Amino acid sequence: MGYRLALNLQGTRFEVDHVEINPAGIDRLKTNLGIETVPSSEALSRAEVVILAVPDTHIGQVMGQIHESLPAGTMVVALDAAAPFAGHLPDRPDLTYFVTHPCHPPIFNDETELEAKRDFFGGLKARQHIVSALMQGPEEDYAKGEEIAKVIWAPVMRSHRVTVEQMALLEPGLSETVCASLLVAMREAMDEVVRRGVNEVTARDFLLGHMNVLASVIFEETPGVFSDACNKAIEFGKPALMRDDWKRVFEPQEIADSIRRIT
Repeated sequence: MGYRLALNLQGTRFEVDHVEINPAGIDRLKTNLGIETVPSSEALSRAEVVILAVPDTHIGQVMGQIHESLPAGTMVVALDAAAPFAGHLPDRPDLTYFVTHPCHPPIFNDETELEAKRDFFGGLKARQHIVSALMQGPEEDYAKGEEIAKVIWAPVMRSHRVTVEQMALLEPGLSETVCASLLVAMREAMDEVVRRGVNEVTARDFLLGHMNVLASVIFEETPGVFSDACNKAIEFGKPALMRDDWKRVFEPQEIADSIRRIT
């Protein structure tokens, strides 16, 4: 992630110090991007903004090591809501905490270039939407944080402002607990159809094609209705696949427990 951000920050108005402790990462930055890294003490001594491009499980440790070196007014940017939501950022009311996360390129888009169509993660060639939250700090700092977010996730279409709590509902709640789990179930269902005798390529083509057309109707990308047969299959299939109380995954305690497990 740090490499992706370093790539997008090149050629912008921002002067950037890159801190990396992994020899392979240091070599990659120098060889591929011509970037020389600096010690954290040197970078922190002049930083106005610190971007934590590290895993959620390391946020608390890293901030514990550096926060006393940050002068009042410094902005700390986290790239996911999990660690901030879980309370892994130090109690420093004089710092600005800004959280930003990509929505990733949408399934329904108008990309025509092959590199953009194959940029599934975003931040390279494909356009994507983003979400950002000003967790603490003066209101005027939101504009600065959003400007940085639009650079590191570029190219950006819509930029949405949310709260950290809302971002936690989106991830892990909506995107991972629900969406990823259902997609894993769909892949397991495809594998089961293959086990029962359908050719794997045939099953994959059939499933991905139907995902496209069904999603376009469900998410109102195109006008349409399902057939009576499809509606009857959903009426039977949903209770067979999902508990009646499945929406409890969005309850505050469930979200908190999920983030605690992540971090």
